[in-house]
Amino acid sequence: MKPPVNFYTLIIYSIIGIFTLSFTNSYSQSNTLQVNNNSSFERIITLPVNDPFPASSFLTINKEDGKFAVVENGIPSDILISASDYQGVIKIAGLFQKDLSRISGKEAKLIAGEKITSKNLIIVGTLGKSKLIDQLVKKGKINISRLKGKREQFFIIPIKKPMNGVDNALVIVGSDKRGTIFGIFEFSEKMGVSPWYWWADAPIKSRNNIYVKAGTHTIGEPKVKYRGIFLNDEDPALAGWAREKFGGLNHQFYEKVFELILRMKGNYLWPAMWGKSLWDDDPLSAPLADEMGVVLATSHHEPLMRAHVEWDRYGEGAWNYETNADVLRKFWREGMERTKGQETVVTLAMRGDGDEAMSATTNIELLEKIVKDQRKIIEEVTGKPAEATPQVWALYKEVQDYYDKGMRVPDDVTLLLCDDNWGRVRILPATDAKPRKGWLRYVLSL
Repeated sequence: MKPPVNFYTLIIYSIIGIFTLSFTNSYSQSNTLQVNNNSSFERIITLPVNDPFPASSFLTINKEDGKFAVVENGIPSDILISASDYQGVIKIAGLFQKDLSRISGKEAKLIAGEKITSKNLIIVGTLGKSKLIDQLVKKGKINISRLKGKREQFFIIPIKKPMNGVDNALVIVGSDKRGTIFGIFEFSEKMGVSPWYWWADAPIKSRNNIYVKAGTHTIGEPKVKYRGIFLNDEDPALAGWAREKFGGLNHQFYEKVFELILRMKGNYLWPAMWGKSLWDDDPLSAPLADEMGVVLATSHHEPLMRAHVEWDRYGEGAWNYETNADVLRKFWREGMERTKGQETVVTLAMRGDGDEAMSATTNIELLEKIVKDQRKIIEEVTGKPAEATPQVWALYKEVQDYYDKGMRVPDDVTLLLCDDNWGRVRILPATDAKPRKGWLRYVLSL
């Protein structure tokens, strides 16, 4: 078994929510677990099952109740995705191919292009990005009126004769990149692939027959805009394991983390930061996150996309804005420049060197100037108004004293309301508080 990962849960734009795992041993003694890889590290466990899907599911094992055969007599349908789609969606389609192969027990075929190879196809694509999907919309084969303009939403729809040479198709269409990715992983999970199939060796349920019922399946738009995790306090357990298995917390390690987040319908990460920098340690990690659709940010005391360890590596002089402002501004600007064009949430303000209080006193005027200067850097680097870039101010420990004594940030900045490190949130918005453009977010330490 792989060791469990000690994650802090980070939830944004809503009341605290926690990813949960439910695993029940509900199979009979006659079923046999099967290991699908000869490497103990990369092993995937499958469990043949014959039990039906829940009545509420859009899936069934009965042919007469289905409109599309995903797996029939152990044979999986082919998967078709347009080469014009996002590279991240094409990458996730490759994971879906592996999911379907493990579920069926036979290798599923993935075609990236517009070439038709089968009369029974699973068509995956993003609205406005996939030529295949746009052709289906143009021909009136799928109705996307309730999907267009939505955030991170998907439809799963069985249709007949979508194009010449194809009798039946199952369309997984997303409103945007993450919408398509979530549609893929929703389908995999409902068929029997747990998000924890790799991290926790949760068995993948394999079946000889899986059909999709008629109708349009969707779970709607997420109610929480940013949903993710903070890899905090990662040494020695997680970091030691990652060094042994991956050579460090590099892009190979983070690819597994990104996949887990996306399979759980998350989209956000504060990466490991104890003597580490996702950006500086491996320059492939951040572009991979952006490709796969994971939004990166830095922790509560790491402003403008710079990991704090980078100050130890490259900083000059004191971590003190009163005496070393020019050097700090240059340091922060480099963080914004290297992440330009990528999806990020930028941490504002400043704490002391090493996750400590900046000073023994509460200098509101200084911190307000720091925030003002940081937002100017954001504008200069992005070429857009500061409010066009998502930002957050973390009211952690002594920083809440600044807020309690009257310091405020611009209305578009999200406020992070922290607990006391023992699970008790220290501050909640007043019931008569004026609504903010930048919503509130909560962080809970576990």
